[in-house]
Amino acid sequence: MGHSAMTEALWAFGRGSGIAAVAVLTVAVVAGIAARSGRAITLPRTAIADLHRGASLIACTLVGIHVLSLLADPDAQLRLIDIVVPFAANYRPMWMGLGTVAVDLFIAVVVSALLRHRLGPRTFRLIHWAAYGLWPVALIHALGTGTDAARPWLLTVAGACILAVAAAVTWRTASNFTEFGRIQRRSAR
Repeated sequence: MGHSAMTEALWAFGRGSGIAAVAVLTVAVVAGIAARSGRAITLPRTAIADLHRGASLIACTLVGIHVLSLLADPDAQLRLIDIVVPFAANYRPMWMGLGTVAVDLFIAVVVSALLRHRLGPRTFRLIHWAAYGLWPVALIHALGTGTDAARPWLLTVAGACILAVAAAVTWRTASNFTEFGRIQRRSAR
C-alpha cells in the first residue's frame, strides 16, 4: 500500500471510528437515561445498566481508535496537543476544538465511573452529568469536522442519534414520570 492509499485508509478508518463512536455513545446515553428512570420497562434494570456500561466502553475504544488513526495520518495534521488543548489545532480549529472538548469530557466521565466508589454518589453524579454535554459536542464535532458532513448517510445517522436522545429525554422528563410525579405531588402539598 503506497503513501496515498495508506493515508486514505487512515482517514477513512479515523472518520468511520469517529462516526461509530457517536452512534455507540448515543446508545450509552439512551441506556443511561433508561437505567436511571425508575420506570418499568421490558428489560431488567441491571441489563440496561450493563448495556450502558458496555456501550460506554465500546464508545471509549472507538474514540481511542479515532484519535490514534488520525494521529498516524500525516494529512490529518493532528498533534498530541490538539487532543488535550481545545481549539489549538491547525486544521479546522473550531470543529477540532469541539472534538477535544468532547474527549476531555469523555475522560472525566470515564474516570469518574472508574472511581465511583471513591468519589461518592453525589460527586460521581455531578461529574457524570457531563455526558449530557459530551454527546451534543461530539455530534457537532462529527458534523463540522469531517468531509462527509453534507452526505445523506451521515445526516441520517446524526438524525437518528438526535431522535433517540430526544425521545429518551422526553420520556424521562414527562410529567407522569415516576420520580417527577413524586416531586410534583410533594410540592403540591
